[in-house]
Amino acid sequence: MKGKVYLVGAGPGDPELLTLKALRVLRCADAVLHDELVSAEILKLVPRTAAVQNVGKRCGRKSTPQDEINTMMITMAAAGFTVVRLKGGDPLIFGRVGEEIESLRRAHIEFEIIPGITAAAGAAAAAKIPLTDRRAASKIVLATGHRKFGRAAVGQISPDATLVLYMPGDDYDFVSAELQKSGLSPQTPCAIVSQASTDTQQVRRTTVRDLAVEVPLPAPALLIVGAVAATAVESAHQLHDEISLMNCWAQL
Repeated sequence: MKGKVYLVGAGPGDPELLTLKALRVLRCADAVLHDELVSAEILKLVPRTAAVQNVGKRCGRKSTPQDEINTMMITMAAAGFTVVRLKGGDPLIFGRVGEEIESLRRAHIEFEIIPGITAAAGAAAAAKIPLTDRRAASKIVLATGHRKFGRAAVGQISPDATLVLYMPGDDYDFVSAELQKSGLSPQTPCAIVSQASTDTQQVRRTTVRDLAVEVPLPAPALLIVGAVAATAVESAHQLHDEISLMNCWAQL
């Protein structure tokens, strides 16, 4: 009999943020192929009898080619194993799950996707920032700064949007300049969240302009940009004033 592959989201790092379904599947796994950023605390939940392999990708380090990961999943499942492909955050956001789904379908391997808490939600919760607010932010834009960041990646960002930039890198000066080219005021609040939901979590609040001089925080990090990231908002009136100010800057 063929086995099955589970494409599972591990969440931002805290094992208590795993879904119950993800936990159940992990405890029944014969093999776990995990990303680099999956926390050690989560890997401790895997049975000792399971084969566990790190197939993660990190910039500047030797990593497992995607084709090899696909072959491993297919081979193990074809041998009758329950395989968990464990990904940080949510498997459907800024991962290579599309390529993995395609390969599993071609090989006629049964698979299931188990969503997880994405880094955007984990980081926002850690920083106590609402990603939307009916007074200020009516939309969310998710983008990645890894390698291909630029105006083409984020487009024009309106003042009533929250931009969440995954993998902003450590060249904050460049990111600051590109955000301003994308239509954001230099006064737009933003927050850098590093290693969200873990014991080493750090949150730093700044503005798009002042981001340029910030000391980079350790990866994995995420940048939340928009009025919702203001350091302190005590009333809807204050928030409205911030939006009005950003609109004025955008028109200059």
